[in-house]
Amino acid sequence: MRVAIVCVVVLVALAGCFGTELTASDSDVGNMGPANPADAGAGQAQVSGEPSGLNASAQRSVVRTGIVHSQVPDFDAARENLTTTIRTQGGYVSDSTERTVGSTETRHTNGRVVYRVPAENFTAALDRVKREGTVIRSRTNTSDVTGQVADLNARLQNLRAQRNRTRTLYEQANDTEDVLAIGERLSSVQERIERLEARRQALTERVSYATLTVRLEEPTPTNDRPRAWYETGVVNAFLDAASGVVVAARATVVGTAYALPYLIAFGLPLLGLGALLRRWRD
Repeated sequence: MRVAIVCVVVLVALAGCFGTELTASDSDVGNMGPANPADAGAGQAQVSGEPSGLNASAQRSVVRTGIVHSQVPDFDAARENLTTTIRTQGGYVSDSTERTVGSTETRHTNGRVVYRVPAENFTAALDRVKREGTVIRSRTNTSDVTGQVADLNARLQNLRAQRNRTRTLYEQANDTEDVLAIGERLSSVQERIERLEARRQALTERVSYATLTVRLEEPTPTNDRPRAWYETGVVNAFLDAASGVVVAARATVVGTAYALPYLIAFGLPLLGLGALLRRWRD
């Protein structure tokens, strides 16, 4: 009796694994065709617990993401405005970071805010984010995960059927060793079911709520205050003085070059006239 029950448990496990792999392969084949994200609209198709009927098979599960990098006059004000808008649209803040950089005169704030927005409001939220400041760059992405959803649902269905059959054998087992063996197998199947349900729940969240990552940065202030002469460093002062000497010498040479023709034209006659006057006096 014990050997027969153990054999049946092994057959049930093999049947469940074979059914899961076969269903997963069928799902992959069905997902080989081109996926058109436009058919999914704003990604409103939700991940159902178990697909059934033609309407469920025709739904598309779409994950939408967007990244916007903008420059804003005031980081805190821009973040507050966007957060208020996203919350009115049914979204929430998933993550937020900020840092202040620069010296006292050039201090400014940069940061990043990750919003989760209902998929049907993704386009409106994206447009609102772009209007908040000057867009430096932006990018959006749409990913069709319909095949993954179908695969998870099929694998869960097979594992639950395997769990039910294993439970029946567990209830019928009388020998202690049989009970332990079947119980261990039942726990393994239940653990696999919980892992797949967690993956499906995470996928459901990604489909239902689009991810919008917003990077905000303030412009770097410029320090236009003139410095006093005593604020200049020693090395800079010496270099400035040396540069001044070079400029003065060059100006002297250039001025002499300009004046030389006039000296020749008017100076030589004057020198000659002076010499004649000295002779006449003598």
